[in-house]
Amino acid sequence: MSEYYWCHGPKCHTYKTQDRVRGSKGSKVLRTRKIKQNTQYAYYDPKHAHNYFCSTGCQAEFWAEYGNQIRQIAPRNEPLETRIEDPTKERHETGYGHVYYTTEINKVDTSME
Repeated sequence: MSEYYWCHGPKCHTYKTQDRVRGSKGSKVLRTRKIKQNTQYAYYDPKHAHNYFCSTGCQAEFWAEYGNQIRQIAPRNEPLETRIEDPTKERHETGYGHVYYTTEINKVDTSME
C-alpha cells in the first residue's frame, strides 16, 4: 500500500496548474499536491526533503515563511568543527604545460574501536 504526504509548501494550493484542480462542476478548488512515499525501496529516506515538498519552489517558500521559527528550536551559538590531518598539496602538470594543484583533506578518525 502506498503512503502519501501533502506538500508542506505554504502557497502550494494557490498555483494554477491542472493537477491541482479538484471538485465537481461549479465548486472547483486548487488543492495542495500529494507526494507519494516510496517506502518499499531501499533508497527511501524519511528525512529527505523531497518527501515533503512537491518542488524546490515550495520548499523555498516553506523556509522563507517558517525558517526563523525552525532555527529558534535549536539555535547554534558556536561553530561545529571536524578534526582533520594537515592538508597535503600536490603540484600537477598536464601534457600541455598547464600547472594545477590538488589538496587532499582527510578527517581524523576519532571513533573508539
